[in-house]
Amino acid sequence: MSFFKVEENGNVIHLILNRVDKYNALDVEMLQEFAKVVGQVKQLSGQVLVISGEGKGFCAGGDLAMMREIADESKYNQVMNDIETIVTTLYTMPKLVISAVHGSAVGLGLSIALSADYVMAEADAMVSMNFIGVGLAPDGGGHFWLEQRLGTHQAKQFTWNGQQLTAKEAYDVKLVDLVVQGSVREAAEQLAVEWTHRPVQSMIATKNIYHQHGLNQLLEYLAHERQNQWRLRQTEDHQEGVRAFLEKRRPTFKGK
Repeated sequence: MSFFKVEENGNVIHLILNRVDKYNALDVEMLQEFAKVVGQVKQLSGQVLVISGEGKGFCAGGDLAMMREIADESKYNQVMNDIETIVTTLYTMPKLVISAVHGSAVGLGLSIALSADYVMAEADAMVSMNFIGVGLAPDGGGHFWLEQRLGTHQAKQFTWNGQQLTAKEAYDVKLVDLVVQGSVREAAEQLAVEWTHRPVQSMIATKNIYHQHGLNQLLEYLAHERQNQWRLRQTEDHQEGVRAFLEKRRPTFKGK
């Protein structure tokens, strides 16, 4: 695998994003591999999965260069297919899934982190759903995860503000389940091992009951996000947001 490492330690599986030079930002090729690897991980015998990132951060979100690669609608739809495969597989996987966040989890990276059953973060980690900074709205089920954790009203505010939260701030609003000092991957490994000494099948059964009930709603959100994102990609504000990001300046949005 080019962009991922899979390690098995007894009943615990580690899935590690490994595009270190780009802060694990997700491009077309990496998303294709991600969609395949989560399917492979699903078939492994381990009952607890830990997702983490190599290098300085968990995931910087979608690679900005990808936005130009997927100007063609068919390529766009393939990328969205891969994103939807990733998050729905994690959401319905008959395993307990822990995301271990260090550095930053931004945009699509945060959506993927939130698709886990339990989110842990290092004390100095930062999280943001800042799609609005480039004139877009959350995808990867971002609307669903935020509503689940924040409620509709606060989810809207968090999305609209594009704010960046510290791990403690994210914990206070329940976006993060646990803040740890030191290595979050080590802490996640410790928790995962502890869980394997509990009646894991009982825990997975509870997950399955809740998530099978929520799956139709998640799929509905994903369908709306796909349509919405394609429309927003055509707007002047999105083009301005991308230019401003590349030019390292504040964007001037006009609501068009």
